[in-house]
Amino acid sequence: MKKKAVTINLEQGLEARPVAMLVQVASRHSSSVYLEMEGKKVNAKSIMGMMSLGLDTGEMVTVIADGPDEDAAVADITDYLCRKN
Repeated sequence: MKKKAVTINLEQGLEARPVAMLVQVASRHSSSVYLEMEGKKVNAKSIMGMMSLGLDTGEMVTVIADGPDEDAAVADITDYLCRKN
């Protein structure tokens, strides 16, 4: 299992379209991928779960991945959340 704390840097936060793109990034990996914030852990491959977090720019989340490609999963999610649009 791999974990990494990340500060969201997307200019528009995680509204519907950016959440859908994040779910696509997570779904490319066979590992289980989760985002955790303030004790709430959500499957990053679930659009409804991700929307329930209500994430915004500047907030810190923990990216968690467990499986055969967990390093790549954490790296890809981190890259997505930290990029400026």
